Amino acid sequence: MSTATPDAPTTDDALVVVPDVVEVRPSTRKRVATGIGIVVAGLVIFLAWGLGARNGEAAFQVSQFGDRWHVADLRFPGGGAAMIIGVIVVLLGVGQLARGYTKSQLTLVVGVTVGLFVLAFLCWAATGSPDRPISLTGLVQNSITASIPFVLGALAGIVCERSGVINVAIEGQMLVGAFAGALFASSAHNLGVGILAAMVGGALIGLLLATFAIRYLVNQVVLGVVLNTFALGLTNLGYHSIMAGESNSANYNAGDTLTPIKIPLLGDLPIVGQALFNVNIIVYMTYGLVVLVDVGLFRTRWGLRTRAVGEHPKAADTVGINVTRTRYRNVLIGGLIAGLAGAALTIGGSGQFNGNISSGKGFIALAAVIFGRWSPRGAVAAAVLFGFTDQLQITLGIVGTPVAIPSAFLSMLPYVATVIAVAGLVGRVQAPAADGQPYTKG
Repeated sequence: MSTATPDAPTTDDALVVVPDVVEVRPSTRKRVATGIGIVVAGLVIFLAWGLGARNGEAAFQVSQFGDRWHVADLRFPGGGAAMIIGVIVVLLGVGQLARGYTKSQLTLVVGVTVGLFVLAFLCWAATGSPDRPISLTGLVQNSITASIPFVLGALAGIVCERSGVINVAIEGQMLVGAFAGALFASSAHNLGVGILAAMVGGALIGLLLATFAIRYLVNQVVLGVVLNTFALGLTNLGYHSIMAGESNSANYNAGDTLTPIKIPLLGDLPIVGQALFNVNIIVYMTYGLVVLVDVGLFRTRWGLRTRAVGEHPKAADTVGINVTRTRYRNVLIGGLIAGLAGAALTIGGSGQFNGNISSGKGFIALAAVIFGRWSPRGAVAAAVLFGFTDQLQITLGIVGTPVAIPSAFLSMLPYVATVIAVAGLVGRVQAPAADGQPYTKG
């Protein structure tokens, strides 16, 4: 490993000396605004979810039929629990108003506030319906399953945008991946072939994105929208021509799904065992990709070059990094990952392809990239949050709530959460400096 000096930069593994980061407290205006927001959230919890709860206990089911270890249902006064949670959140807001938290502390406080808000809401929804307890195991399990396409789509966006290419085409890559996965898995009677076909399908859309964005310098946002429209039309044509109705005499949309693989002991843990360790191979692949992308971006030569190209491509080119090749490679990798997200929708989920099966999930994944500040860990947290809201609408529709909530509003929950998260919680974020900027030598 060579040591870089200001006068003698190296081409590859330059040692960059970063000054110590000093935790600073936010400005007074930001501190007061954030504190008021947290206090308001606490008051909403106390008044709406606490005092507004029905009489009776909140019931939560921990174990499911067939679990190795059975845990009794949790039952407690839901309104009282929500009021206690509201007081805790108000105190967190008062702490922000009084002295302010550092940036890292504030991030933790906001995360805790969101979690407590959701917990209090569940207590409110479950109170007074002892015969219809909310299944925590089912909620967690279905939330993880629903979040997998978001997680994979977010990873695809991060890999592309860290190298300076905006990937608005995640939606189209998912669609083509879902179509190819269902088609080839059904025709070959092999789900592994379906996974490979889905990844290749996503990579082909990624190749179109890379070619037009990098070689022909087309506006990347407009290009992404065009590719999404192209993918939607292409998959709808293929669906109606090959899969749907009488044309599906050869059964090219069989509906086969991947079998869950249970990890001994871990799969028997209460609540999280079934959700995390009794899942199909695509979910396990997602776990590996999260670690691989996170470690790769910040601990490897590939990650160093990727971030250099995304921040300052001219400087990267000066020290010998091939900017064009790096961007091509990353966009293709992103396409492969997004195609796998499409496979999660069909052979990893419902089993069959339907027109526009992604239903905006690619755009939500793109929002998770922004919400996560172009970090794999942050994007995964955002994707899981969006997956939870996607599943929450189904759970609330089954259990019911003290106040009748229209089904149309419940269907809006994932998208409402996306807008609130990006517009209200993220604040000002800084994308990679060269994100969306084409690069040419000269």
